[in-house]
Amino acid sequence: QVQLVESGGGLVQAGGSLRLSCAASVRPFTRFAMGWFRQAPGKEREFVGAISWSGDTIYDGDSVKGRFTISRDYAKNTMYLQMSSLKPEDTAVYYCAFKWGDAVSSSGQYAFWGQGTQVTVSS
Repeated sequence: QVQLVESGGGLVQAGGSLRLSCAASVRPFTRFAMGWFRQAPGKEREFVGAISWSGDTIYDGDSVKGRFTISRDYAKNTMYLQMSSLKPEDTAVYYCAFKWGDAVSSSGQYAFWGQGTQVTVSS
């Protein structure tokens, strides 16, 4: 069992920045990928980006590339989502997720999920 604890959400004005964190409780020497997804009211959960154990990252094609950056701290088993130039359409509950193996965009391949953290961007 892997537990994921997210933090860092909140209210920010359009054009502002936020950094989300996701700490994973895993056994030592576990190689894993982590991903970020988000779900806006009335919409399906969508992929934001993910990072492999190697540090390679993938992002959603158009909506966040160039504005969001994913990184990880191996010593802390923590993944970060640095969000800048935020837009009202970025408003959503953001979830982190865990999988063994490489990062992918498909939510169905992630085995464990965090509780979600609300990000609200005001215009």
